[in-house]
Amino acid sequence: MRRRSRRGAASAAPENHERWLITYSDLITLLLIFFVVLYAMSQLDVKKYEVLAQSLQFQFNKSDAVLDGGRGVTGQAIDDGSPLQSPVPSKPVISREETGKEQLKRLQEEELQNLMKIIQTYIKDHKLQDRVYVADTPKGIAIRLNDLFLFDLGRAQLKKEATPVLDKLSSLFKSLDNTVSIEGHTDNLPINPGGQYADNWELSAARSLSVLHYFIGSSKLAPTKFEIAGYADTRPVTSNSTESGRSKNRRVEITVLRASTDAAAK
Repeated sequence: MRRRSRRGAASAAPENHERWLITYSDLITLLLIFFVVLYAMSQLDVKKYEVLAQSLQFQFNKSDAVLDGGRGVTGQAIDDGSPLQSPVPSKPVISREETGKEQLKRLQEEELQNLMKIIQTYIKDHKLQDRVYVADTPKGIAIRLNDLFLFDLGRAQLKKEATPVLDKLSSLFKSLDNTVSIEGHTDNLPINPGGQYADNWELSAARSLSVLHYFIGSSKLAPTKFEIAGYADTRPVTSNSTESGRSKNRRVEITVLRASTDAAAK
């Protein structure tokens, strides 16, 4: 019996004292995976996350629940008789740049509205309703000046009585960054032969140029603020069939243009 016990002891495998390395290596591997996951989460792509969130929301809403009625995982019922609906898009994420553009656009619009109120008050205080008209148009704030208020018939030299109004406009334009458009318009009556101007095109262009020269010469405004054009009788505001209509069509329009937010941001 003693011999058998010795043989059994001799044949038994020796105990392995390094088995703890297996557990240790598993722990190190798990830690490595954990830090990789943390790093991946720190590099989250917002746009991809929104797409993933919308996709999951759509799948949850259309999936059947275990209970009868199939109300989906989120509890929102879906009509089985209607086709599957697209997921409701989430509100777009507004970047800081977009917010800045919206604020800039609002400030510019407030400036234009204040400008129009000031001009309206000036017209009323000086009883110029039949000579000067201001309106908010899609292009900007348009100030329409009757031609007889600015010029003699068939001429493009400014009258002295028009200079106070132009001086008032000049003082308002100094604080604005907007471009100012000056447009000359005439009626459809032809120019008398032998005059200074060959046709209504030359007359309308000369009148807009006279107003421009006053702004940049007498008022010392920057030439880069302005653009001019002469349209002759091609853009009437009313019919030329009556003298009253022709009088309204003979005009100079000074428009403070709405600025592009992209251009203003630069």
